[in-house]
Amino acid sequence: MGFPALASRPPASKRAALRAGLASGRLLRMPGAFSPLVARVVEELGFDGAYVSGAVVAADLGLPDVGLTTMTEVAQRARQIASATSLPVLADADTGFGEPLSAARTVAELDDLGLAGCHLEDQVNPKRCGHLDGKEVVPVADMVRRLQAAVAARRDPSFLVVARSDARAVEGLEAMLERARAYVDAGAEMLFPEALADEREFEAVRRAVDVPLLANMTEFGKSKLLDARALADLGVNLVIYPVTGLRLALGAVEDGLRRLRDDGTQAGLLDRMHTRARLYELLGYPDYTAFDQDVYNFQKDTP
Repeated sequence: MGFPALASRPPASKRAALRAGLASGRLLRMPGAFSPLVARVVEELGFDGAYVSGAVVAADLGLPDVGLTTMTEVAQRARQIASATSLPVLADADTGFGEPLSAARTVAELDDLGLAGCHLEDQVNPKRCGHLDGKEVVPVADMVRRLQAAVAARRDPSFLVVARSDARAVEGLEAMLERARAYVDAGAEMLFPEALADEREFEAVRRAVDVPLLANMTEFGKSKLLDARALADLGVNLVIYPVTGLRLALGAVEDGLRRLRDDGTQAGLLDRMHTRARLYELLGYPDYTAFDQDVYNFQKDTP
């Protein structure tokens, strides 16, 4: 028996699965995974992929999403998550963490680390959360160079380069649509229009570009929360739920620890916890045990 694989599919197969899904005409759904273990849950529940949010990586480090994380921090967390699941994983690469050369290096690193793709945005560097006020965007020509560098840096042409535009909240919808066309011409294979208001705006983006469209359904933001059927009807190809899992987890942790503080015991919380057996199941304990026993019992044949 070989060493238990964290992910049962090589990166090329994951990338092929993502591209096939985008070409299928159905809506792909990717919840945010804030840890490798969460990515396992995402896979077990039958989602199409997992998403690594830059805002969540920052929050997990105790930082606001204002461009304080580094490429190394994001890439390391993305690698850990991608290695834990056979699903394709899409990563948030912010602005590429610098000038076009930095964006190129970021894409090359994420490609080498097994990600299925990433998105780059047209904010100035350092950026801020896409649903905060006060954003600034770079000139179109600067973002075009950022995307061209990213596309050229891919080692595997099946690695998906997504262009995110934050211009809707800064310059208005029509200006964002003009940017979208320029980004597609620069080589972006998918468009991520951030902080759209409603169905009408998604319809306008869908008419403007002939590439797959990504929708961000983040809670408490500027976008109306649309369900999967509505998004599919609007021609959206992929939807991310970047912070949903983290918000659910933090709500449960905060409530549980408050009760532990007040009650002096966690006994009343056991029915709300993952059991030891369920955790071991997710971690694949039986596979590792079998591997270890095989090694321990190994005997070399003698002539």
